[in-house]
Amino acid sequence: MMLEYHVYDVFTDRPFAGNPLAVVMGADALSTRQMQTIARQFNLSETIFVMAPRHPAHRARVRIFLPLAEIPFAGHPTIGCALHLSAGDGDLVLEEEAGPVPVTIRDGLAEFAAPVLPQLGDAVAADLAAAGLGLGADQVGFGTHRPVVAHAGPAFIFVPLRDAQALADARPAGAAFEALTARVGKVYAYAPDGAGFRARMFAPGSGVPEDPATGSATATLAAPLLAAGVLPEGETRLSLRQGVEMGRPSQLGLRITVRGGALAQVCVSGRAVPVAQGRIRIPEDT
Repeated sequence: MMLEYHVYDVFTDRPFAGNPLAVVMGADALSTRQMQTIARQFNLSETIFVMAPRHPAHRARVRIFLPLAEIPFAGHPTIGCALHLSAGDGDLVLEEEAGPVPVTIRDGLAEFAAPVLPQLGDAVAADLAAAGLGLGADQVGFGTHRPVVAHAGPAFIFVPLRDAQALADARPAGAAFEALTARVGKVYAYAPDGAGFRARMFAPGSGVPEDPATGSATATLAAPLLAAGVLPEGETRLSLRQGVEMGRPSQLGLRITVRGGALAQVCVSGRAVPVAQGRIRIPEDT
């Protein structure tokens, strides 16, 4: 038996850029083991499996897998899957493991509201972050931005870097990177880029050496930005670029609402283009 699949490039408006995503349809009868096997076969940063919704008002229930593990929520699968399932402009809800995720689609641009508001975790020593990314201590931090852990479901170590050159130079540095990621395995480095930011995300322990676009990390970035004191009351819109160093340039939109000095809503937006489709064999459940 075979299942229908579609491959999209997400957070881009042109093929062979952005972050590739496999969307597997009709996955209701698959076990977790079978889903993981298929995700490992595609070997993309994420594969999303589409099933019938539990709630009749929702569009679909979905599960998201890295090549080596399942995750409760991710941004680029949410954007790509929503655009695949939509019939044009409108609103829909995807049932993800982290909870229901509402998505709004207008003129080919999909925007989701983070199902969990980002929260700040522990501070990270600048010298530890610098060593983990093979950089000098003077390349870490800018303005009021400092390394810190934050989470909104998935957790990331956020490392602000001085400039685009420091970002280009960053790379997981062997044992020093393992020490940095002993508790939290994903590192999101970002640097100033005009009125927004440019970023890279490393998660080799999850089978993702580098991710071309990370919607969940983009949403979670709201917590470090609030801690840095750069978010005023009301709504802030930012543009982020990622994947440039990989040759997979991605464009992500971030909309943050602050009320009473706290995060009230965080939304991420992007586009997607189809690049492939076909059928994949269902693996044995052994």
